[in-house]
Amino acid sequence: MTAPLLLGSLLNPLNTTMISTALVAIGHDFGIGAARTVWLVSILYLASAVAQPVLGRLADSIGPRRVFLAGLVVVAASGLVGVLAPGFGWLIASRLLLGVGTSAAYPAAMAVLRAESRRLGRPTPRTVLGRLSFAALGSAAVGPTLGGLLVGTWGWRAIFAVNVPLALIAFGCAVAWIPKDDHAAAPSEPAGLDPLGIVLFSGALTGLVFFLLGLAHPAWWLLIPVAALSAVLTWWQLRCPRPFIDLRMLGRNHALARTYLRHGLAYLVIYCVMYGFTQWLEEGRGFSSLHTGLLMLPMSVTALVCSLLGARTKGIRAPLSIAAVLLTAGSAVLLFASGATPLAVLLLAGACFGIPQGLIGTSNQAAVYQHAPADAVGSAAGLQRTAQYLGAITASSLIGLAYGQRADDGGLHLMAAVSIVLGLVLVALTVSDRALRARNRK
Repeated sequence: MTAPLLLGSLLNPLNTTMISTALVAIGHDFGIGAARTVWLVSILYLASAVAQPVLGRLADSIGPRRVFLAGLVVVAASGLVGVLAPGFGWLIASRLLLGVGTSAAYPAAMAVLRAESRRLGRPTPRTVLGRLSFAALGSAAVGPTLGGLLVGTWGWRAIFAVNVPLALIAFGCAVAWIPKDDHAAAPSEPAGLDPLGIVLFSGALTGLVFFLLGLAHPAWWLLIPVAALSAVLTWWQLRCPRPFIDLRMLGRNHALARTYLRHGLAYLVIYCVMYGFTQWLEEGRGFSSLHTGLLMLPMSVTALVCSLLGARTKGIRAPLSIAAVLLTAGSAVLLFASGATPLAVLLLAGACFGIPQGLIGTSNQAAVYQHAPADAVGSAAGLQRTAQYLGAITASSLIGLAYGQRADDGGLHLMAAVSIVLGLVLVALTVSDRALRARNRK
């Protein structure tokens, strides 16, 4: 049963990072700079940030297997659109579809595991959750290396093509091994999806993304509709019987809210490196896509190893604290990186970011599973990914502001300085969290 869940869950994080070593090649082919190619990153995160909690709610209401299979069909379609894309706009459309399709797997997988746990009458083992986290984190970690190999061997279109066979294999495994949903949705259930809340959230988030991506020349007027939509969204969520985002629950469940905050901040720093560092290696240091992917290998390997170690760790606070410290230290290394920096130092910096990737995802996933309401684990898992993608969207905006048309030393140092400040904030949030300390005493 877990095999298709693992395969489906790796598609979204794999595609979020695999594109990093293809951005320069895509930009050269279409004659555009980093400020525009970053939209290939942002559009997937924007789609995923909205789709994850929506599809998580669908998994809770109409059945996770249905949602899981439908998402894989959309993934395969997105791969075909990307392979055949005649222009940059078609690539944007492909990534939009990819964001929606891949968003089904993780919340549906969490809902399947919770349903199986209820059937067996015992909680889901931490090792099973660890495998799910390993699939997601491992695929995100190896994404730059795999992307570099694909681009260097077959060109950047291979980044999109690889999704077709992966989606088809996952679909076949899911049909064979995931238990059928044990109930059919009642006609009234779709109303519980809160379409107005989804529209308001999507509008506010889209406006915010457009503002962030234009920080070089800020369109301040965009903040007016963003603020208005956010206010109406808050008002509606507090009054809706089944809100899209349960603000009352989050207001009572401080531990879950802090988990979302930690997760978003951590991935803001991680994705600044994932995209900003790789572009700098290619344009600032002159490495090829293949060599850049190989240089990111230490980060990939350490992330894989640490995700396994994190799954075997009983506590949550210790691994999260270690991760926050290493994110700060790695950012400090990049603050002094230049064209003359020894290769060994660059490899060390990559490893400093690989360890947190492995520890943060596993530990925060365990925290969400522990603190989320039992009947809403799918939507809670979706909101965790939404927090992650909000961090990633902010990271891509910072990259566009720092680099402009070319990735240079000055832009890298700006991102590193911001990442140091965020890393210190993350350390403080983790160390001071009483819920994490209480968890360690159990």
